[in-house]
Amino acid sequence: MLKKVFASAVFGVDASTITVEVNVNSGIGYHLVGLPDNAIKESNYRIAAALQNNGYKIPGKKITINMAPADLRKEGSAYDLTLAVGILAASKQIQANDLEDYLIMGELSLDGSLQPIKGALPIAIKAKEEGFKGFILPIQNAKEAAIVSDFKVYGIDNIKQIINFFDKSEAIEETIINTREEFYKNLDYPDFDFADVKGQEGIKRCMEIAAAGGHNIILVGPPGAGKTMLAKRLPSILPPMSLKEALETTKIHSVVGRVKANSGLMAQRPFRSPHHTISNVALVGGGSYPQPGEISLCHNGVLFLDELPEFKREVLEVMRQPLEDREVTISRAKFTVTYPSSFMLVASMNPSPSGYFNDPDSPITSSPAEMQRYLSKISGPLLDRIDIHIEVTPVPFDKLSDERKGESSIDIRKRVTEARERQTERFAESETVHYNAQMHVKQIRTHCKLDDASKALLKTAMERLNLSARAYDRILKVSRTIADLEGAKDIIGSHLSEAIQYRSLDREGWLG
Repeated sequence: MLKKVFASAVFGVDASTITVEVNVNSGIGYHLVGLPDNAIKESNYRIAAALQNNGYKIPGKKITINMAPADLRKEGSAYDLTLAVGILAASKQIQANDLEDYLIMGELSLDGSLQPIKGALPIAIKAKEEGFKGFILPIQNAKEAAIVSDFKVYGIDNIKQIINFFDKSEAIEETIINTREEFYKNLDYPDFDFADVKGQEGIKRCMEIAAAGGHNIILVGPPGAGKTMLAKRLPSILPPMSLKEALETTKIHSVVGRVKANSGLMAQRPFRSPHHTISNVALVGGGSYPQPGEISLCHNGVLFLDELPEFKREVLEVMRQPLEDREVTISRAKFTVTYPSSFMLVASMNPSPSGYFNDPDSPITSSPAEMQRYLSKISGPLLDRIDIHIEVTPVPFDKLSDERKGESSIDIRKRVTEARERQTERFAESETVHYNAQMHVKQIRTHCKLDDASKALLKTAMERLNLSARAYDRILKVSRTIADLEGAKDIIGSHLSEAIQYRSLDREGWLG
């Protein structure tokens, strides 16, 4: 007897429906075809034990299973439940008349309990699009899949539940979550707060500007000046994600199985801080069957690269194109996947190998050759893509010992959100540009017009600092953000001069 069961395979951040055809007839043998990987080929051992421990068995007949489309590679252990239910239905051990109305996935343990799967959210989105009645999956992933509105999701913890659902019409409790309630639940309780930071008012101002316009920023200063502490607090002042952004972010984390168990939508912006020994594949994504890298896992959030010159040069260089295009395309011989990677880059570095360059009180100095070797790991084109360069100085004792609390992240975020709302209104007609850092040349010319005095000021700065054309555009973008924070319609000289001073690494005596 032939039975069809439906599952799904995830490529990039989208899912494709897989039809599992199970045919049982006279003879002996177990044949699994349709480009399964080793994890799927081993599933018959898990299925046999799980069925036996729940009062059923794999029949001693010829079983042929085809996973269509047969030319598409399938991988992972998430098809165990699909295959098990198909075998039971095809061998008439259970009645399953409406089996084809549901999408079924889950990894089986030997006792019949279910382990979580990857990619539950993109699978649920595809299943709804294709008109399935519901999605049956492990209970650990149920909340994640239930984000999809107007679609039935059934979370189960044992194969016995799905057998009774089809064979005995026993109901499974539907998982329903209020997406908006989940989304706003943890919004106003950041783990790290700017109120804890003593002093550093100028750096906080820089962080506010970076957050308001989505600008990349690099912090340069000696050890212990507070660079890492400040970077970790940046997500707390970023505007809340929209529901669309939250769905995009959750989708990427779902693909790699990083959504926390029993949690639905990701409401907090991601913050990723990879170690400097990371490979370029781990950073941008890849592998034989490409997976998203760190730059995609921090989509709509912050990527923090601590001690930037310690990263391998080729690792930093692969970021240049994603920083401009805000997506990364990974090509292989048989297929190509594109992952979104719209993130804020926050980098920190010591000014020299010893960390105390330009510090007259330090007894440790580095030779010019050591300095050159240290700083040459960061290329000019990469620095050009960082809008704000700022020096961080150590906090004096009287500020450290001050008992007064600084301004809280929630108060700063209100100003940042207001500035972002102005930008959203400005770019309402554009589908790809939502805030100032994303502006293209055409939008810069339209929204960053300067008066004659401001033009003269910028011309002098360009000549003295020997700035590139890209740096010119970056200064205009940052000026526009400073104006938005003040609620100003036009950019004036004070906005421009503040933006110019945030290009400290372009000054003579740093790089070159």
